[in-house]
Amino acid sequence: MAFWYTQNKGSYDGDVFGSSDRWNGLGIFFDSFDNDNKHNNPYIYAVLNDGTKLFDHHNDGTTQQLAGCLRDFRNKPFPTRAKVNYHNNILTLMFHNGMSNNEQDFELCFRAENVVLPKNGYFGLSAATGGLADDHDVIHFLTSSYADPLATASDQMLTEDQQKLQQEYLEYQRKLEQQKEEYRKEHPGEQKEPDLEDWFESDSQRELRQIFQGQNQIFEIIKELNRKLDEVVGKQERTMSLITQQTGAVGSNIPPPPPGQQIPSGGYAGDSIRRHEVDAIFNNQNQVQTAVGEIRQFILEVKQRVDTVINNQARAPTAQVQPVGYDTQSLVSEMRDGLNSLKVGMSQVASQVGQRGSCPTVSCVSVTSVLIIVAVQLLVILGYNIYRDNKESHAKKFY
Repeated sequence: MAFWYTQNKGSYDGDVFGSSDRWNGLGIFFDSFDNDNKHNNPYIYAVLNDGTKLFDHHNDGTTQQLAGCLRDFRNKPFPTRAKVNYHNNILTLMFHNGMSNNEQDFELCFRAENVVLPKNGYFGLSAATGGLADDHDVIHFLTSSYADPLATASDQMLTEDQQKLQQEYLEYQRKLEQQKEEYRKEHPGEQKEPDLEDWFESDSQRELRQIFQGQNQIFEIIKELNRKLDEVVGKQERTMSLITQQTGAVGSNIPPPPPGQQIPSGGYAGDSIRRHEVDAIFNNQNQVQTAVGEIRQFILEVKQRVDTVINNQARAPTAQVQPVGYDTQSLVSEMRDGLNSLKVGMSQVASQVGQRGSCPTVSCVSVTSVLIIVAVQLLVILGYNIYRDNKESHAKKFY
């Protein structure tokens, strides 16, 4: 819907909110449909035109607006109101959101200075329906003029006709009060004292008013959060689309490396770690942590058993620890060789990984951790073999 103040009358079949384009004057538009898909509606804004500009329908006139505000004026419990003031080339619009029946509940929508309007013009209202169907009902359209405080005393003096009318009005008021007094004297039983309770609200009325005000505040907060959430979602979608476009463009423009040439250490700009790879790394890390815990527990058990054996030997001084057998020595040699070969292989793998490119920044198990785990396992096996040989030697001694 649109409010107009133009130098000439507009047509009824125009394409600007139901009126003609290229108007000369002011147009205040109550726009409820989001043509530019920017999630900035319902929106109230003013547009000045000198009769030569075409209205920018594609951008909802935002490139031509003088001032505006984002206010919801659709489907309210009470009629919404707009108060337009123009004085000393200053245009002000006060808006009532229709959430209460208080006539003084106006808030400032916008204020613009240096606004020059035609001195003699026409007021008008128009509406148009587009993609969003709305019914527009205008209940009141009131106009008034500001009194000039600098007017001369001669202009403020009443004329003779105005004085006569004022005297007649005062005489009518006096007769009316006299008739009311005579009626009260003739009908004394119909006199009713004013009920003082009507001047005060009850507890239930106060509670209902407070509940209604609280619901209005909650509604405004939810509406603001919804608007901010829409902005965040829109920005996220635009960012994702830009990232997708840039990734596709970079991946398509980079040629494949020639045969025998390695990929640079920085990798391709389009390379990235996938979600299933991250999940696999986390699962492997959890399994390694579980295995480390089991190894730690096993080492503690071995330590306890070794301490028990040492205590038993201390109690029996005649017992002698037998030297380690040939089988144990060969096993230790094999484990030493295997550990050396494992170190060589891990160093080769680390050098190859460094040549191929940097790994993604992911929390994973390092080569040092793997070597420590392998060394702990070898120590456990060695300790267990020593413990077994000691037990066998101890058993042979008694038998």
